[in-house]
Amino acid sequence: MTTEIKRKLYKRGSSFETTIPMPLLFALDKSKKQNVLFKFDNQKSKWYIEFEEDKTAESDVSKLAVSADVPNSDVPKSGKKR
Repeated sequence: MTTEIKRKLYKRGSSFETTIPMPLLFALDKSKKQNVLFKFDNQKSKWYIEFEEDKTAESDVSKLAVSADVPNSDVPKSGKKR
């Protein structure tokens, strides 16, 4: 028996979008950010969906941690904005 999942396609501005159903996400580590890759096979004329962990999410967090240590020149030591 095959499994079929139907989703609506929504128009948003000049593009379209849809949601990815939870049954497709069962094997993902949901505590990590993921990228969704849509790949088209010209020979078979079929689309495939793949998931990969977003490696830039870790570097973004480390950049935030580093930038949090940099003093803000807009806020004087009293804590009030100038």
